Amino acid sequence: MSPALLGLVTIVIGVGGCLGYFYFSNLFLDKVLFPPTGPNAGRNINRANMIRPWLFLGPAILALGLYLGYPVFETLRLSLTDRSQDDAFVGLANYQKMFAEPKFWEAMRNNMLWLIVVPAASTAFGLLAAQLTDRIKWGAAAKSLIFMPMAISFVGASVIFKLVYDARPAGNEQIGILNAIWMQFDGGTGSMLFLKLLPILILAAFAAIVSYVCWLLVRPLLSGKDGILLKALRAFAGLIGLWVAILAVRNIFEIIGASFPYGEPQTWLTLPFYNNFFLMVVLIWIQTGFAMVILSAALRGIPEETIEAAIVDGANPFQIFFKIKVPQIMSTIVVVWTTITLVVLKVFDIVFAMTNGQWETQVLANYMFDKLFRANDWGIGSASAIIIMLLVSPILVWNVVQARKEMR
Repeated sequence: MSPALLGLVTIVIGVGGCLGYFYFSNLFLDKVLFPPTGPNAGRNINRANMIRPWLFLGPAILALGLYLGYPVFETLRLSLTDRSQDDAFVGLANYQKMFAEPKFWEAMRNNMLWLIVVPAASTAFGLLAAQLTDRIKWGAAAKSLIFMPMAISFVGASVIFKLVYDARPAGNEQIGILNAIWMQFDGGTGSMLFLKLLPILILAAFAAIVSYVCWLLVRPLLSGKDGILLKALRAFAGLIGLWVAILAVRNIFEIIGASFPYGEPQTWLTLPFYNNFFLMVVLIWIQTGFAMVILSAALRGIPEETIEAAIVDGANPFQIFFKIKVPQIMSTIVVVWTTITLVVLKVFDIVFAMTNGQWETQVLANYMFDKLFRANDWGIGSASAIIIMLLVSPILVWNVVQARKEMR
């Protein structure tokens, strides 16, 4: 049977099976189990209405339990056993081995770097695109172009950017866009402007923004109104932000004193530390479209009266945007931020396709893949999967709690 025909048959059977299940289960509930007739008609109707949602959700709950619940418990079991010893229980030995490996901490460091940069950059660019595209006549076409990368798989995007970062030996024509641009610099005024002054300004602006956000996070600590947990989270976030700001300032001094290899093609993906940012660009390019669409809808939902009142009061466009619009869509910004954060925590395809974790670009998901399917070390591989789950779970719980608050 051809794949197309097999797919069609699968769709027909799947959809038909779902419709048949819903129809006959509903018929059985109303006609056989709790018929709405006789002296107990009212009680039967109430019972049927109580059971009906669970009857319809039953297959989905069963499927989720089979494909999500069972793997979680099985992964936890594997992380506490040693396959080479006939699945003997070894407790936390696999976790101890994993924590002792430098490659694991490299993956953790890189994941934290991705968590800081990618959600922030994607959300910021998405918000900027949403605001600007709403102000131009061809905004719909611009939004379509910006959203288009969302239709590309992570592996497809990785292949595209591998061509962008491609390097040929010196003296050959460079097909990589980045190297083709790089080869145009010769140490003159253009090199000073684009390779030193522009990165310094970008890093300085980034450090200033991060410092301001840290201040906004830490300032409520002075009031003493927050609980102990919230205070700890604010302090932790403030310390991370401070570390990022210091890192940006340190890189400014490194750029000032750097001597660039002008006229030599660079293998960008092999440059430690900076190659992580070249990988992040791929995910930012994809997720910006998602952020733009969600935030554009939120911006359109802002009441015009608040903006008109701000204009009457003499507010300039920047004040209207940052003090009127952004505060009103802050809940949406947080949802977009956390959604992209979940994607970042599980990032695998881009790193696997572009560097395979080499040159200090390892991330947790790629580390897990290497342990499970290359080293056949199911214990440490499962332990790393549990670590990823533990990192993802608080964000999922927070999203659910916030969604319930909004529903109330």
